[in-house]
Amino acid sequence: MMLPFIDLAAQQRRIKPAVDAAIAKVLAHGGYVMGPEVGQFEKALADFCDQGRALSCANGTDALALPLMAWGVGEGDAVFCPSFTFAATPEIVPWLGATPVFVDIDPVTFNMDPAALEAAIAAVKTKGRFTPKVVIAVDLFGQPADYPAIRAICDRHGLKLIADSAQGFGCTLNGKHPIAWADAATTSFFPAKPLGAYGDGGAVLTKSDADWDLMDSYRVHGKAVKIDTAGHSFEHDPKYLNMRIGMNSRLDTIQAAILLEKLAIFADEIALRNAVADRYAAGLSGRILAAPRVIAGGSSVWAQYVIEHENRDGLAAHLRAHEIPTAVYYPVPMHQQAPYAHFPQPNGLPVTEAKAGTVLALPMHPYLAPADQDRIIAAICGFNG
Repeated sequence: MMLPFIDLAAQQRRIKPAVDAAIAKVLAHGGYVMGPEVGQFEKALADFCDQGRALSCANGTDALALPLMAWGVGEGDAVFCPSFTFAATPEIVPWLGATPVFVDIDPVTFNMDPAALEAAIAAVKTKGRFTPKVVIAVDLFGQPADYPAIRAICDRHGLKLIADSAQGFGCTLNGKHPIAWADAATTSFFPAKPLGAYGDGGAVLTKSDADWDLMDSYRVHGKAVKIDTAGHSFEHDPKYLNMRIGMNSRLDTIQAAILLEKLAIFADEIALRNAVADRYAAGLSGRILAAPRVIAGGSSVWAQYVIEHENRDGLAAHLRAHEIPTAVYYPVPMHQQAPYAHFPQPNGLPVTEAKAGTVLALPMHPYLAPADQDRIIAAICGFNG
């Protein structure tokens, strides 16, 4: 029987009574949109990261768009991001009329290479067509980007920094969460994420009260918020006084209630994920092209366990024959896909293009039994292709 790639059912068995009770509570009070659990979850999420404020929204893609909207990013602005990522990262940039500029990755961590970022910013400034405004660093596969180096570059050039932690919420670097360096950190609660809901959802972390208020406005149709009503009287619901063009991007109350229960066990699940990663590393040592390595001082939440192999597709077929599922993140980098091919890639993306042909993700979740993991490792070690 095919092993599960991510075993959400095992987690549900662990927390089902608590989740059922949380859902029943929402059904009883009937506050299905922006009910009390939403605010409770936002506070708990910020507390987990030790600083800042959290603002929930409908999905991880909107979470990336909201800070750009709050900062007024638009026509003529350049937003620097990796090409080795999911479409959501660059996708939101053209929404606002701005231009994504693709940056190459570090060959070990797969995250944005600070040296490549510095070179890309210099190239864009020299050409003079776009104004550098924002960097979006991605915490790919669950580990943090090199935030001290990237923050220093942003400070030198006067750029805002977003930590796209859709895969990496809960990761740390030198004991700190990405929001310690970033102007905003975003995440996704898509069910397969380390902290996933039972549907879509997302959130933004910020240290700025003003940014939080603006994003709160944008997520609810541009409603009036505190900065709009100061010194003015408006006796009606502020959602009917629309101060800017916004969107409809609210986290459902039921999802917030579920996520509160999942957050309660999240630290334990991160520890379990790291134990699984350690078993993979020990069992696969010397048997593959490369095993994942975490940045010095970093802690990963292991959204995926991604190995490299010279014959990636052959190994995937071999594992499938042994009823072991795999996935490729990402087979075609964003800059090689038609809608994104015309966007700048100032110095080329040789590492990105090379890694796209070798990466392979193995089953990874907190409840992967040692016996099942031994089966996976044995099948890999038995591949002679």
